[in-house]
Amino acid sequence: MNASFAVLQKQIDFILEVDKLKSVLRKTKPVGLDRYENSAEHSWQAALLALSMAEHAPEALDIDKVIRMMLIHDLGEIDTGDEIVYAATDNAAREAEELAAIRRICGLLPGQQAAELVALWQEFEARVSPEARFARAMDRLMPILLNLNRQGQSWRENGISKQQVLTMAVSKVSDGCPLAGQWLEQALENAEQQGFFGS
Repeated sequence: MNASFAVLQKQIDFILEVDKLKSVLRKTKPVGLDRYENSAEHSWQAALLALSMAEHAPEALDIDKVIRMMLIHDLGEIDTGDEIVYAATDNAAREAEELAAIRRICGLLPGQQAAELVALWQEFEARVSPEARFARAMDRLMPILLNLNRQGQSWRENGISKQQVLTMAVSKVSDGCPLAGQWLEQALENAEQQGFFGS
């Protein structure tokens, strides 16, 4: 096998491995469907959300970098599964598990390509750049939008309070996209009046 075919085969192996993200179920349901969304759907939609809302970022962005982050940010869930953001867990242990998973999955790629994706994932997790903060904001915003359009479906099913949403999700949205954070505060007031939150 020539060198180009060997590289191509590694990239194909990676793409077939990440197909498994379609089997990782989340806690939210897509608008108009009576099934839970999967993490691949979430990643795709959050990437489109970022592309759509980039003009509202508080700092100039490399939007291509943001989209790359959005496309890979949940790949570790292939090994670890999805965990609702409001769960009381050991965040350091969870991040270590996801990093190991990201290294395994991206390790299927040629060396330099793998290293770049792992570094991008670490940047997203650390929120050390405007792109990472904006990407994290879009990651947190997308399930909130689904809940607002499904009468708080996953909030009610999982006993999530408005305060939990404000603390664990809206704070991250505001950090990366203050305008969206302000919009959410109003939207959550309306949601509370309509009984969208768990007890």
